[in-house]
Amino acid sequence: MKRLIQVGLSLGMLLGTPAVSCLASDLAVLRNGFSIRHERRQVLGGVTRLFVSADGSSFVDVPTAEIEHFEATLADPKPAATQNPAEAQSAHLNVANLNGTDLSEVINSASNRYRLDPDLVNSVIRAESGFNVRAVSRKGAQGLMQLMPQTSSQLGVGNAFDAEANVEGGTRYLRELLERYNFDLVKALAAYNAGPRRVEQFGGVPPYYETRAYVARIVRDFNRKKSAEKSVATQPVAPHKSAPKASPLASASRVATKQQNPNSSARAKPSSSPQRNE
Repeated sequence: MKRLIQVGLSLGMLLGTPAVSCLASDLAVLRNGFSIRHERRQVLGGVTRLFVSADGSSFVDVPTAEIEHFEATLADPKPAATQNPAEAQSAHLNVANLNGTDLSEVINSASNRYRLDPDLVNSVIRAESGFNVRAVSRKGAQGLMQLMPQTSSQLGVGNAFDAEANVEGGTRYLRELLERYNFDLVKALAAYNAGPRRVEQFGGVPPYYETRAYVARIVRDFNRKKSAEKSVATQPVAPHKSAPKASPLASASRVATKQQNPNSSARAKPSSSPQRNE
C-alpha cells in the first residue's frame, strides 16, 4: 500500500470540514488486522483521515473501506480532568502510575545501561502506552513499552506491569533490534511494532498503516526533543550585571570634599534626629 503519512495542516481543517472528535485516543481497526491509534478522525470522501497527533500536525489517510471498525483504547486510570496540560506532562515524564516510581529515573537508568538516548526510550513509551503502566493492547501487549507475554518471558520480565521491569526489558529489546539492523532506527522501530519477521519479509518498514504511523510518530517526537534541546543549548547567555563602578573622578572628588570638611558628617547627624522623632 502507498504510504500516506503527511505532516502539516489538514486541508479539511482549513475548509472547516466536520471531524469526529475522540474523548481519548481511539483505534481504527483495519481489515488487514492492524490498527492505528489516533486522536480524532475526519471523513473526506472515500478516505478517512486519522489524526495521530493531538494538535493535528500529523495524520494518516486511510481508504474508508479498509477500516473494519473503531475501538476506544483504555483510559489512563489517573483523572485527567483535574490536571492542566503542564501538570499532565510533568506527571507523564516523572511519575509511573500506581506505585509512585520516578519514571524519569527508571528511563535514564535503563538507557544508560543499554547505551541509548533516554529521549528515544521516552518517545517509544509515549507511542506505545501513553505512559500508562496498566496499558493492554487488544493483541495482549502489556505495560509501558507494550511487551508481548512471549517477549517478556524471553527478556526475563516477570511482571510486565512493573514499571522498572517493563522499561528494563523494553529498552534491552530495542537495543537488540538496533544492533540487529546495524543501528537503522527506522527498521528497529518497525520491528519493535510489527516484529522482525515482517521487517525482513518486506526488506524494511512493512506496508502497514499502523507501523508506518508508529515509526513516524516516534521519530517526530524524538526529533522535537532534540531540536528543543539544541535550541536551549545555543541560546546566548545573558551577561552578568555587576554594580556600576564609581568613576575615578567622582571618587577623587568625594575624598577631596571629606578632607576639606572633616566634620561634615558629624554636623549632619544632629539635624536628622529630631526629624525621625517627629
